[in-house]
Amino acid sequence: MASLPEGLLDGGVWFRVEAAPTASAVRRTAERLAVELGMPERPTADLSIVAAEMAGNLAKHADQGVLLLRAVRTAEQAGVELVAVDSGPGMADTAYSVGDGHSTAGTLGIGLGAIVRQASRFDLYSVPGKGTVLAAQVWPSEPPAAPWAAGVTRPLTGEPVSGDAYAVRDAEGRRQVMMCDGLGHGGLAAAAANEAVRAFQEAPPGSPAAVLDLMHRRMSHTRGAAVAVAELDPDAGLVRYAGLGNISGTVIPPVGPRRGMVSLPGIAGHQRRQIREYDYPITPDAVVLMHSDGVVDRWTPADYPGLFTHSPLVIAATVLRDAGVRRDDAGVLVARLP
Repeated sequence: MASLPEGLLDGGVWFRVEAAPTASAVRRTAERLAVELGMPERPTADLSIVAAEMAGNLAKHADQGVLLLRAVRTAEQAGVELVAVDSGPGMADTAYSVGDGHSTAGTLGIGLGAIVRQASRFDLYSVPGKGTVLAAQVWPSEPPAAPWAAGVTRPLTGEPVSGDAYAVRDAEGRRQVMMCDGLGHGGLAAAAANEAVRAFQEAPPGSPAAVLDLMHRRMSHTRGAAVAVAELDPDAGLVRYAGLGNISGTVIPPVGPRRGMVSLPGIAGHQRRQIREYDYPITPDAVVLMHSDGVVDRWTPADYPGLFTHSPLVIAATVLRDAGVRRDDAGVLVARLP
């Protein structure tokens, strides 16, 4: 059996899906990943169908279709996640499109319905004229609770690895997320980002400022990174936020303007003038969105009706598609009050 693509067991691999042979490669790679993760035969067969249909839909219908394939894990089990993103014609009625028998390509029209049936978890967002984002997970047994935070990263065009990374943790009841952007591009930037992730995950429970200070000290042997840490506190109705460098953090309410959060100048691991923590109010129906400077801020939530009722993963992938730049690593992280 062929070896897995580099990075597939970690951050995942993006496929550009423009023709049937690439769609077949996605399915075969998904099957190999399931074997590597030790998934039983039945969920592996379900995954094969999901991967084939998602990649096949991109090949048949999409413009600039790409698919992210990656492992997802809990303490008890490992599964596989697929995120299909395109800038195609979109769907005016997603509920109708998911039903068997609907097709725009002269086929039987069972693709989306098959994905819904075989996937452990499924989410779809589409806007006519903008395209579609479809996310699915396949788990070997009962899926874990829906995640309260998720993200996606994408390397600079031509680079095999991304210097952007994110992480999510629950440290003794403190729900915290981290977004980072390793300086530069390529392997050294990715190494800095990986150290940021390790330091964040291993830090003892503490405030965002305390966690960021520890990360700064742990990253001194790397080239450094822009880093921000946010903590979502549902009891207080607050986001606590501390950042160094050009990570953008925003609270997006269901109506009204976005509210930016403050990151101070600096480079985690090298230049730390000061670390300060700021509090921002948040309501249960708002989201926190964090991104690197590979994502521009020139997009408007009002152009995406209903998007912020969807899963954090679909929100993040939609923003990355429309606001991410190809001349830089890009990453988006989305969280909501658990």
